[in-house]
Order: sequence, then structure tokens, then C-alpha cells
Amino acid sequence: MMTDPISDMLTRIRNAGRARHAETRCPASKLKQSVAGVLQAEGFIGEVRVEGEGAKKELVLTIRYADDGRVMFDELHRVSTPGCRVYAAADEVKKVRNGLGMSIISTSKGVMCDRDAREAGIGGEVLCEVW
Repeated sequence: MMTDPISDMLTRIRNAGRARHAETRCPASKLKQSVAGVLQAEGFIGEVRVEGEGAKKELVLTIRYADDGRVMFDELHRVSTPGCRVYAAADEVKKVRNGLGMSIISTSKGVMCDRDAREAGIGGEVLCEVW
């Protein structure tokens, strides 16, 4: 039984990037799709698609690489865990690496990056940081 599916997805992405794989797969859920959508919108990963039906749905994530062959992110770091949830109010959402990275926040308006949450003036659970 998996206790932290978001952490599992981030680890699969990190490992696929380090192994120079073209894509990685993980079990699909709405939250994972939302997190992957934010990563795709910010340019850290490529295409995101769902394959399969019913309980066997898989999330297929394409890994993006720079022209020199390096993966587009240096680190994917889980902040809030099932055992220790981390929340940030609208005025407490911090910049990651002085704006070079981003954090992904689960808000009442959906999953979004830290920049969008600051602009909307809403806080929420800080899921992970990417730089």
C-alpha cells in the first residue's frame, strides 16, 4: 500500500530524468493530474496524458530535456507529507530560490503554482517545490 502517492509520482519523475528516460508512468488520480498539469504549464515536463480505463488508469509523463541533455529541473522536493501537512496563508507563500523555482499549492480554487496563488491572494497546502 502506498502512503504518499504525490511523493511517489515526484520520485518517478526525478528517477526517469536522471536515467535519461523519455517518459515515465504512474497510477493516475485527479490530484496527480493537476500537479502534472502545473509542471507542464511551467515547462518542467512535456506532454501529460492518461491511458487505460477504470481502476487501471495510468498517467504518462514525458520528461523534457534542455539542448545540452540536462533535465529541465534540478530538484523535485515534497514539502507537505501525510504525516506533516504544511499550509501557507496568502501572505506567507514564499518564492522558491528567489523566483528561479516554484512551489505547487493546493488551494480552494484548485492546484496552482505559487505565483498564481500570490496573484489570486489565496493560500493553501504547499505540496512540493521544483527548481
